[in-house]
Amino acid sequence: MTRATTRSPDFFDGKEPRYYDVVACLFVAVYLISQVASVKLISVGPFQAPGAIILFPFAYIFGDVLTEVYGYARTRRIIWLGFASAILMAGTFLAIQHLAPAPNWTFQREYELILGFVPRIVLGSIFAYWAGEFINSYVLAKMKLLTKGRFLWTRTIGSTVIGQAVDSVVFAGVAFYGVVPLTVLANIAGSIYLLKVLYEVLATPLTYAVVGFLKRAEGIDVFDRRTDFSPFRF
Repeated sequence: MTRATTRSPDFFDGKEPRYYDVVACLFVAVYLISQVASVKLISVGPFQAPGAIILFPFAYIFGDVLTEVYGYARTRRIIWLGFASAILMAGTFLAIQHLAPAPNWTFQREYELILGFVPRIVLGSIFAYWAGEFINSYVLAKMKLLTKGRFLWTRTIGSTVIGQAVDSVVFAGVAFYGVVPLTVLANIAGSIYLLKVLYEVLATPLTYAVVGFLKRAEGIDVFDRRTDFSPFRF
């Protein structure tokens, strides 16, 4: 297997990656769908969480795959594209909300209650995911160097334990503070965190399989030895 580092501006060495765009598109799609799905709170046993809990943890799994295979710098770029897409979606929903409804369309109130809440969800998600996913990718990349590329499970789970703690607290606070009682807010934050970490643990065999397949198919295994880890770069 050919190993490359992000020292080169194009570590694909002129070779078009076969699956990078596929993983990136799935990552952004999961992120956007989760914004809308988060409008509804659901109960899972004793837990209360946004509906996106059934899908959103896959965004972190895709983030792990991107960082592990293609490196932190390429993952950072996709995270920023996801943010831009979410802002566009929220802005579109907000603009439509304030446009005059057609005379025969009687669901303005319902639109405001559901899609009108999405911009706040997006705001909470951007703050939370900006902090959580960048921390997740940073920890995974650094642990890869420390473990010399071995013990993938320690990186995927370890980075999630740290990144999801930040993500869950920030998202629940921004999205639902003042909407639900503080006890429910604490339940939401704790539920999101525990369920996401459980997802990551259960998905470890799948993550191993996908990472192994991509490394073989792409012929790369990026180590971020000289990467600028600033989250503000594109």
